[in-house]
Amino acid sequence: MKHISSMTRPGNQPQKLAALKQAWQEWNNSPDVLIRLARRLATTLSLEDQLGVLAEEMADIVPFEAMMYRHTIARQEFVFRTGMGGPHRAEYRLNLEGELYGYLELHRRTRFSEEELEAIEVFIGAAICPIRNACRFIALEQMALTDTLTGVPNRRALDEDLGRICHLADRHNESHSLILVDLDHFKAVNDTHGHLIGDQVLRMSADGLTRTLRNSDRVYRFGGEEFAVLLPHTDAPHAREAAERIRLALASLALDRLVGAPLRITASCGVATHLAGEGPEQWLARADEALYRAKQAGRNQTRVFPAIG
Repeated sequence: MKHISSMTRPGNQPQKLAALKQAWQEWNNSPDVLIRLARRLATTLSLEDQLGVLAEEMADIVPFEAMMYRHTIARQEFVFRTGMGGPHRAEYRLNLEGELYGYLELHRRTRFSEEELEAIEVFIGAAICPIRNACRFIALEQMALTDTLTGVPNRRALDEDLGRICHLADRHNESHSLILVDLDHFKAVNDTHGHLIGDQVLRMSADGLTRTLRNSDRVYRFGGEEFAVLLPHTDAPHAREAAERIRLALASLALDRLVGAPLRITASCGVATHLAGEGPEQWLARADEALYRAKQAGRNQTRVFPAIG
């Protein structure tokens, strides 16, 4: 068998190395708008940053007054908007290899010419691969932060959001509340009806929680049969009201059809509103203490820590 040494070099290697160096210099210094666009897009996997670059480069060739991009990624709505709109619009579906990667709209007061529309399509063609990669990156990140059983964010996502919310609450002197929700005697559901039914109950509970809350609120699978709910811009009295709505909504879930017999769950809720200077661990610990008090008092009720009148 003939082996080729990895040290073997073609005779024209110096010329190839020189050509490579020249191509690299041209790539970095080229005034060509598409090369510059590709170079800038290649530096980030942030979809927001990529769309900002696309808007900036495109506006130099095709003036517009507003650009909007929208896409649903891993069940989360992503929207990017810049500028103020006008009555005339150019709208595009961003498709690549049979997959949809969002919708792009450009708006301005005057009609787009055919040449301008063709130029927009050229820009989109140059940007679609980086945009696809950024969408896939977001989807992968969301998978790592999503509970596979219920489809809601997981404990890791909660930890990240608690840290962010603590910072915002202190910075802007805003009220944010946290609710811990525990399904009462859930072990009995698994023991009596099996884990497959238990899993269905957890999914329906997550859906019921989500439907009960505002769009700005967020539900998390905290672990086992326990959920967490973050309520932005919500003080303790209103958080307690939200917890009561959650408790009543879970008690009214139509679970009988899962087993063909009466099946009902109740929930205990612990509420804590963020205190100035408080870290995520302390905030979470107070909500957990409130939940413990609700369970100790007989379950199927809400407690707030510290207590409010």
